[in-house]
Amino acid sequence: MNVSNGRRRPTIHDVARASGVSRGTVSRALNGDPYVSTAALAAVRRAVAETGYVVNRNARSLVTQRTGTVVMVLSEPQEKLFEDPNFSLLLRVASRRLAVKDVALVMMIAGDDGDRERVVRYLRGGHADGVLLLSTHAGDPLAAEIEGLPIPAVACGAVLGREGLIPYAAADDREGARQMTQYLVSRGRKKIATITGPLDTPGGLNRLEGFCDVLGRKATKKLIVHGDYTRHGGEAGMSELLAKAPDLDAVFVGSDLMAAGALAVLRAHGRRVPQDVAVGGFDDSAVASSIHPPLTTVRQPLERVAEETVRMLLELIDGAERPPSIILPTELVIRESA
Repeated sequence: MNVSNGRRRPTIHDVARASGVSRGTVSRALNGDPYVSTAALAAVRRAVAETGYVVNRNARSLVTQRTGTVVMVLSEPQEKLFEDPNFSLLLRVASRRLAVKDVALVMMIAGDDGDRERVVRYLRGGHADGVLLLSTHAGDPLAAEIEGLPIPAVACGAVLGREGLIPYAAADDREGARQMTQYLVSRGRKKIATITGPLDTPGGLNRLEGFCDVLGRKATKKLIVHGDYTRHGGEAGMSELLAKAPDLDAVFVGSDLMAAGALAVLRAHGRRVPQDVAVGGFDDSAVASSIHPPLTTVRQPLERVAEETVRMLLELIDGAERPPSIILPTELVIRESA
């Protein structure tokens, strides 16, 4: 009989009676003690199901010295969390992977000084076992603050200037940009421009470097403008490029979301895509296949990035040595825009 249907909530004593083992054995089983026998563990699990017992996280944390919580910190304004599909994908995959280990994920925004102070106060208060850093910019004081805390941190994408201090998993941005730029060259495009991401992020910097690797001296300042990974940034960047180089015949845009903005501006100026201007993006997010024309882009393995960062962080929480960072390969995806 499930005692949770009665007047009181089931306790660990109820689990012990139902399983036929001691309260101490139940406690060790619930806390993952490897020395609990297979038979005892099975009996405890059956008893938990029968009684409807729910582990008290606060009580368990007194024994394990863990909160069962990981914080993901997005170093961007709040609106970017909802506008950029990459962030929601990383959040969803990380949350799912942590849930398998019965670890909760808390999302925090650190878009300005006030937000950063709140994040640091929360972490100093001992409310989390680890931190997942997302879209951290070079020189962000939050990274230095977190390094001074007795809590492990892992980044989705390198933290520029701290690559040797904070382990990370990332897509091979530079090689992906090379793939895209070389493809545009192979299609006979002669005047290829680019709209970069922010150059204080690894994606912005490395994708520009990959573009320049292929074009060399042809990658002139006139053909390079800087964006911010938003649709508006792509619109502004494309407008600037058309004013500076109206005869351009291809553009590599540093994200799919910016590419959507660039396509809108090209249509407004009467430029046919891909006949007049070929357009390539980066990410292979849902945006790439839903816009018109569908976007040729570089697929970065964001699900694997999220999975690897979670794996590394859980290892660090369990006391492992600092794991090596991981660079994952990208893939060129050809569609109608180029």
